[in-house]
Amino acid sequence: MNIVLSTLNAKYIHTNLAIRYLKAAIQPEFVCELAEYTIKDPAFNIVSDLFQKKPDIVGFSCYIWNINETIAVIRMLKTVLPNVKIVLGGPEVSYDVHDWLRKHDEIDYIIMGEGEVSFKEMLRHFNGEIELEKVPGICYLHDGKLKIHAQPPKVDLREIATPFRFEEDLPHLGKRIQYIETSRGCPFSCQFCLSSIEVGVRYFNREKIKEDIRYLMDNGAKTIKFVDRTFNISRSYAMEMFQFLIDEHKPGVVFQFEITADIMRPEVIQFLNDNAPRGLFRFEIGVQSTNDLTNDLVKRRQNFEKLTRTVTMVKEGGKIDQHLDLIAGLPEEDYNSFRKTFNDVFAMRPEELQLGFLKLLRGTGLRLEAEKYGYTYVDISPYEIFSNNVLTFDDIVRIKHAEDVLEKYWNAHRMDHTIEYLVTQVFETPFDFFQNFGTYWETKGWSRIGHQLEDLFRRLLEFLQTVENANIDIITSLMKYDFLSGQHFQPRKLWWNDRLSENEMRDIYARIKEKPAIVGDEFAAMNISERELFKHSLVIPFHIDFQNYDETGTVTKQTGYLFTYFRNSEAPYFYSFN
Repeated sequence: MNIVLSTLNAKYIHTNLAIRYLKAAIQPEFVCELAEYTIKDPAFNIVSDLFQKKPDIVGFSCYIWNINETIAVIRMLKTVLPNVKIVLGGPEVSYDVHDWLRKHDEIDYIIMGEGEVSFKEMLRHFNGEIELEKVPGICYLHDGKLKIHAQPPKVDLREIATPFRFEEDLPHLGKRIQYIETSRGCPFSCQFCLSSIEVGVRYFNREKIKEDIRYLMDNGAKTIKFVDRTFNISRSYAMEMFQFLIDEHKPGVVFQFEITADIMRPEVIQFLNDNAPRGLFRFEIGVQSTNDLTNDLVKRRQNFEKLTRTVTMVKEGGKIDQHLDLIAGLPEEDYNSFRKTFNDVFAMRPEELQLGFLKLLRGTGLRLEAEKYGYTYVDISPYEIFSNNVLTFDDIVRIKHAEDVLEKYWNAHRMDHTIEYLVTQVFETPFDFFQNFGTYWETKGWSRIGHQLEDLFRRLLEFLQTVENANIDIITSLMKYDFLSGQHFQPRKLWWNDRLSENEMRDIYARIKEKPAIVGDEFAAMNISERELFKHSLVIPFHIDFQNYDETGTVTKQTGYLFTYFRNSEAPYFYSFN
């Protein structure tokens, strides 16, 4: 049999772990080829490539982000290879199996849930070793009737074969994200999440996991992401793994985890703050909502006070970047409640704040109760909601406007000083800034055109000029500082219009040459030559006392100039003067 295991990843940098587990599970009795594509690849090209492999069986790993493209591929594949057996698996097709099979004749079998045992037994059936009735965990149509086989016992994860030893993966380990799991299952019951369906948490063999991580690092992996739903559910286990990763990491490697912040003990955070190298770890934390009623309705246990303590303590440690998630559209979270949720979480100033929208996933409790909360939603992947009984479609659209500029202006960290001033001194709350600017952005049609870095500054300034009581001189100065802070060399294009005349510039540089200390004793001590001074420095109009701002964070108005000296590999040197 010629067996191909395939999937369509969202991006090339992603690696599908599921098909690798299946490949490892069926060896040595069966051999298969892995074939990964992306959702951006033309379906015809994917089908052409699969056709040339002459498969007897093709298995596809299916998720909400690739199911539509996968269905298009299997329709075409069945046309050119009518005898090929198409097997689907993954979270997107493990539920509502009757719907998938009756709508899509091209699907021969669906494997529900974990596939390591079921897929191997299915291959034994195709090989003539066992009857189809003895293959567990599958569903299919027989004479128009749906057949569902009981699932096998859960896999013993301590004995499962490693998915990380395939020679064909070696050239790609350093170019793609490597996913690893140390456990399966989730202890929580959040009704919007598929992980809540599996009861209990099972662990892999710790020493085997460590060997896998060593192997990945030894072969060039740079980003290793743990896909455990709650990495820190066991404090002792998490501490052991943290210690191992600190002791044995290699330069340039980053480890990402999904953690539950409100159960992380302060002593664990202190250990990381004291011992973890900066940038080694990255935390993803699902907050979703700070509305107690909403959390109760979706069976989400969360102590926001403890969560805030964890996020704040990690941030103060300065070692670990944090990515926090919100979900708009949860039950009884109306527009004003979501505004509060956003502001509650933004107050912690996470390095990234992802503003997502509720998706009613197949198999989740919330999808089953959609009518109870008045949900209307797209009934094709990714099943995103239009509205519910407290949130209108207009509200959803407005929040999407805020999401757009949040990504561009906060998560990208292009102008942190400016944003901090705006959300504390100009707008009533952070959400109001992102919402108002996002709506302005949309009305100008900017979401439909591209932008360069300079455009982002110009567009923000244009918006702020429409805002009552916004001190444009101070804001523009902060924007200039943010812009120049990101430059290693003197920029060729400046986005602001207030420039010094040639005479002003000549006089200022004459003063600096005569007395370098007017732009700071630190600069004077550099002993910069006249040639280097002209080549690598910039003087611009400025309306803030930079030294006071740099030392205290307080914005004090002062009309004068900002001197910037660009130092190649170092951050620019700044000094304001009159």
